[in-house]
Amino acid sequence: MPTYRLALERMAQQWNDFKRALRKDDREAFESLINRARMHASAATYAISLGPTESAFLSMLLEHEKELIQLKKERTAQERRLEETGEDGEQTV
Repeated sequence: MPTYRLALERMAQQWNDFKRALRKDDREAFESLINRARMHASAATYAISLGPTESAFLSMLLEHEKELIQLKKERTAQERRLEETGEDGEQTV
């Protein structure tokens, strides 16, 4: 039974034809997805009941969710700053 890391690298190799057919910016995004799957290799190794593909997709989704949460926090903070200063940049206390 191959390790998750080996299985993921095998999947990445299998997906190379797909990756090569993508435009340059899409290839960069695709490689980013593969790297996101690599980031959670330890957790995926412990999830024995999941297959390597499911683990890879969950890892990718987890990283996307973390990014969305961070962007929402930043947007909320920016909206609060705008409310505190008003649209013209003056303090509205």
